Amino acid sequence: MRQETVGPEFLARCIDQALGREPADLVIKDTRFLNLVTGELVDGDIAVCGNRIVGTYESYHGRREIDGRGKIAVPGFIDTHVHCESTLVTPAEFDRCVLPRGTTTAVCDPHEIANVMGVAGLQYFVESADAAVMDLRVNLSSCVPSSALETSGAELLAGDLLPFLGHPKVLGLAEFMNFPGVFSKRADVLEKLAAFSAEHIDGHAPLVSGRQLNAYLACNIRTCHETTKLAEAWEKLRKGMAVLIRDGSVAKDAKTLSPCVTPQTSVLTAFCTDDRNPLDIFEEGHVDHIVRTAIGQGVAVLDAYRAASYSAAQIFGFRDRGLIAPGKRADILLLDDLESCAVATVIAAGRLVDEIDFDARRGPAPIGLESMKIDGVTAADFLTATGGPTGPVIGIVPGKIVTEFLTMTLPYQNGVRQPDAAQDVLKIAVVARHGKNRNIGRGFVKGFGFWNGALASSVGHDSHNICVAGSDDETMALAVNRLIKLGGGFVAARDGKILAELALPIAGLFSGKPFVAVREDLLTLRHAVRAMGCTLAEPFIQLAFLPLPVIPHLKLTDMGLVDVDRFELIRV
Repeated sequence: MRQETVGPEFLARCIDQALGREPADLVIKDTRFLNLVTGELVDGDIAVCGNRIVGTYESYHGRREIDGRGKIAVPGFIDTHVHCESTLVTPAEFDRCVLPRGTTTAVCDPHEIANVMGVAGLQYFVESADAAVMDLRVNLSSCVPSSALETSGAELLAGDLLPFLGHPKVLGLAEFMNFPGVFSKRADVLEKLAAFSAEHIDGHAPLVSGRQLNAYLACNIRTCHETTKLAEAWEKLRKGMAVLIRDGSVAKDAKTLSPCVTPQTSVLTAFCTDDRNPLDIFEEGHVDHIVRTAIGQGVAVLDAYRAASYSAAQIFGFRDRGLIAPGKRADILLLDDLESCAVATVIAAGRLVDEIDFDARRGPAPIGLESMKIDGVTAADFLTATGGPTGPVIGIVPGKIVTEFLTMTLPYQNGVRQPDAAQDVLKIAVVARHGKNRNIGRGFVKGFGFWNGALASSVGHDSHNICVAGSDDETMALAVNRLIKLGGGFVAARDGKILAELALPIAGLFSGKPFVAVREDLLTLRHAVRAMGCTLAEPFIQLAFLPLPVIPHLKLTDMGLVDVDRFELIRV
């Protein structure tokens, strides 16, 4: 990975400050720091020159000094795989959201906006990364669209991605989710993998094992964040694959996978959030939450903090961070307590985050403000004609993005299958919104826990068509039409009324509001949906994953129901 270059003048300053010839720019005095190599808790000073640590294990004086007594210093956390879009705020607001929680580096995949906006979406993200206070790195979206079983807003080929490789914020290729395309040796898949063979390539291999996993790894794909079972994690680790343990707003794998973080394996384990909304970040935390969870599950403190920073840095080739040591980037967290990971002070590249003027950043102008390329729908668009009362139903698994493939018998009249309150089954539809066709996929879903109402979202992984689940066709149409008028977002409707909404007009994915305002809007939505009787913790995020045709077992796209295990469309 390309590292930051510096001039001889800066190196001269580092030498003088490390030797004590002149005061350091910043000194954290009388603190303790966790040495992630030896496991020791070390008393002493930490000296910083510019954005670089220049002194440890010695006494220093600084132009500015911070009292570190009673605190424990650890390296800044690295989120190894995140879709900033899932925070519902722009990348310029993402760092304001997560930096105070101790995440100083994040590796993002702009897959969501790329599926809507194509190359323009990638350009928006690299320009946003340039303007961010935190170190936001970009992996180029590898599978746009994620499959041929949906209508995406764009398509990205190897030739579209390669021009971005020279950008200093770009690492390599993001999650390669089309693993069936790898095994079938699809020409476009092999072209991308070959083009990035000398770069970092992220993986996405849920339940892939045996010889298929060998074949996947043989293509230089090095990580997986879609591991959900302990045996699955152990197989991947044994074969040299880095397991990125995820804890997002829906997919929560940290408790299950924590036992695989040991002194031996911590070199190949790291943490990621993937998809985490502002409410959860505010209420629970970010990577700090995963550290707490892992320690609470019995992971040794040293191994948890190593996975959160040093191991993550090694996996992604960040040679300049992950340790509190001379020569490393001055990303430093001061904690009140190690076990609870209570972050008190954050220093990012030598700057105190509490003193940073986030409003002074100048990111790119919003894009995709007219991405809802559909006029509207009617109740008749959601009629689900079938050959009988029995058929496939998507089964939600709370806390997972994997779904069950259920077969259920539902009420049936005049050739039309109906939802059923007694069995907690709603109707679900995915409406194409990119202006390429008028597709509507229709099906049924079990597990939302509410009746009499509808939820609609323009966030629908990965092609981000409109997804709506509801008890009746009229309310579903009401919610979708309001969503179109908003320019995208989330809508909850019941009894002919809109109960709550959140507008996401930037590509149908982002709000233009500050993080705090989006959090308040989400709270209003949460209360409205709970009042409807919904039993899911994060229903809109759960809804957003139901169109994802690369996660087992049954999904719905604008083209229809998808048997993900067979990777083909099936009849309702």
